[in-house]
Amino acid sequence: MRDNIINVLSNCDKAVDIYELQDLLEIHSTEETTQLMEELQKLEDEVIIYCSHKNKYMLLENSHLRKGIMRVNKKGFGFVEVNGLEDDIYISADNMNGAIHDDIVLVEIISKMNLDRLEGRILKIIERKTERYIGQIQFDNKGVGHITLDDSKIKLNIEIPKDNSLNAVDGHKVVVELTKKMNNSGKYEGKVVDIIGHVNDPGIDILSIIYKYNINVDFPDEVKKEVSEIPMEVLKSDLGGRRDLRDQVIFTIDGDDTKDIDDAISIKKMSNGHYELGVHIADVSYYVREGSPLDLEAMDRGTSVYLVDRVIPMLPHELSNGICSLNPNVDRLAVSCVMEFDNNGKQLNYEIFPSVIRSRIQMTYKKVNEILEKNNVPEGYEEFADDLRKMEELAVILRKMKEKRGYIDFNVDEAKILVDDKCVPTDVILRDRGAGEKLIEDFMIAANECVATHVYFMNLPFIYRVHEYPKEEKIRSFLGFVSSLGYHVTGNVSDMKPTTIQRILAQLEDKPEYKILSSLLLRSMQKAVYRPENLGHYGLASSCYTHFTSPIRRYPDTTVHRLLHTYLFDHKIDMQTIHKWEEKLVYIAEHSSERERASVDCEREVEDMKMAEYMEKHIGEEFEGMISSITSFGMFVELDNLIEGLVPIKDMKDFFHFDEERMTLTGERSHVKYSIGERVVVKVVKASKEDRTIDFEVIRKVG
Repeated sequence: MRDNIINVLSNCDKAVDIYELQDLLEIHSTEETTQLMEELQKLEDEVIIYCSHKNKYMLLENSHLRKGIMRVNKKGFGFVEVNGLEDDIYISADNMNGAIHDDIVLVEIISKMNLDRLEGRILKIIERKTERYIGQIQFDNKGVGHITLDDSKIKLNIEIPKDNSLNAVDGHKVVVELTKKMNNSGKYEGKVVDIIGHVNDPGIDILSIIYKYNINVDFPDEVKKEVSEIPMEVLKSDLGGRRDLRDQVIFTIDGDDTKDIDDAISIKKMSNGHYELGVHIADVSYYVREGSPLDLEAMDRGTSVYLVDRVIPMLPHELSNGICSLNPNVDRLAVSCVMEFDNNGKQLNYEIFPSVIRSRIQMTYKKVNEILEKNNVPEGYEEFADDLRKMEELAVILRKMKEKRGYIDFNVDEAKILVDDKCVPTDVILRDRGAGEKLIEDFMIAANECVATHVYFMNLPFIYRVHEYPKEEKIRSFLGFVSSLGYHVTGNVSDMKPTTIQRILAQLEDKPEYKILSSLLLRSMQKAVYRPENLGHYGLASSCYTHFTSPIRRYPDTTVHRLLHTYLFDHKIDMQTIHKWEEKLVYIAEHSSERERASVDCEREVEDMKMAEYMEKHIGEEFEGMISSITSFGMFVELDNLIEGLVPIKDMKDFFHFDEERMTLTGERSHVKYSIGERVVVKVVKASKEDRTIDFEVIRKVG
């Protein structure tokens, strides 16, 4: 019945009522009519069909209605993101119909605005994605709590009866659930389900954001019990079937404060002049048994979250910093991928096997870069300097090979926020990305490709890291913008190979706006995600890629290790095993991608807040930066340390015309024109930690 309804409606060129539908389906009995009504209700609930106020039915995809995600601006209006639509649908504040940020909504397209942007109105809230809200509670003289939500994009008036307040007091940051809507006033009654802490307590600001993204801070008791029973040293009984590499020169390279060490490396120059590279990864899946409370919690978390003053680990510290971490001078279980490369970077041979290793030294990027960039050998590194130089030789060869096939290096800068012991920001600087960082990146990419390719050709279920081809229209739009700046850039966008993007970047490299333009081009790309199908990795120009090298902090990597144990080491490739993983990997890939997005958003929001807090101490001071974006409401200026602020158009001393195509602002009287990429001196006029916003005023152009 269901398929027949969909098929009939897909062939209708207009909406039909129930009687027309009965005729088209040739339904005559009362029993069939009842079944029809039930199926129509189900299809309507699933938003596959739509029933108009005149009780006429149509397929959603054939109508002027769309299903999408509501994204609300703090000013009250919003946009609906719809799969398959290039542009979002603008929703004015009057047409929100109670929808809030992140709701899944049904939107009716009502007109086209200027520049062909679609405008719509919300007909129905299909699903309220946010179930819990974070805010500060304040009680009135009647004992009723009122919530000021942290997220200014969410417009909800929530009242908390005293009995539902968990004994919270004024100024507590709380987690709230809605219990009911109060008549038609737009108010909701809610209840406090958790108290995060007092707004003035150190670290509560970050903790509030962590709660917002449903990131678990504590581990359940059953996980703690399981961890307490895991030996914190490698036992003789753990070594069965493992290759003993403890006599080999193997070491790790990480940041100064890294405690969860996933990867170790080794190098040999072979008698034939080739390089033997060993990438040895912590064998997390040996300790995290499939289906155990520890495994289920790790799967739920999906990833570790790295914030300015803390790490929220995917695995308890006993594992992430202890028995799984490849700490120096102790035995550790690993999965090793040992690869042979010729002098052109071609992989000639490889082995993947379980091992036991003993790292000789925990190196830091800073000291490795002293050797590779300045030829200064720090104390304690003397016996490893030659190995590091061999590694650098191979890394350069591998990088050239990647670049030849189309590897795209956007070379995006990252900010590092320094904080004191009370989590107050003291400085914002750029992260270093030296020879050591690039070397590790090149070696990890090689190991990830090797593992992915091996399992791919076994034709077995697997989890891949995929990055699909960019949409042609996005790249055309970018090139059109670059052309409006007066630059002639060539590129065959009909043949969207990675080398095409590589050539576009190369032509822009000497332009003063390069940093901003490369960032805009990066935003035109698709997002990398996890999938159980191999779709290749566009940005790396890799035909087959996975994540194998960080199982302490990413669940997909732990899953890859588990699959290597299953397929390669235990030789379990029966049909029951294959069917199990075919089903399970669909969920793991989708859930891991979702938790990765939440982690990235959480990290970004914390950084925005801390940058705004840092700039609160610099109001009235002047800084130099570059115009990074121009909109109808103002322009964004990015300082050299990546702090970004808005110059509101309403505060500019002239009436400025916005040219969306060229992304410029031009003063009506002064004729001053601002364009993306121009350097300007700005003054900090306002900064708000609570709103995560920074406002600048332009003082003058530079040059």
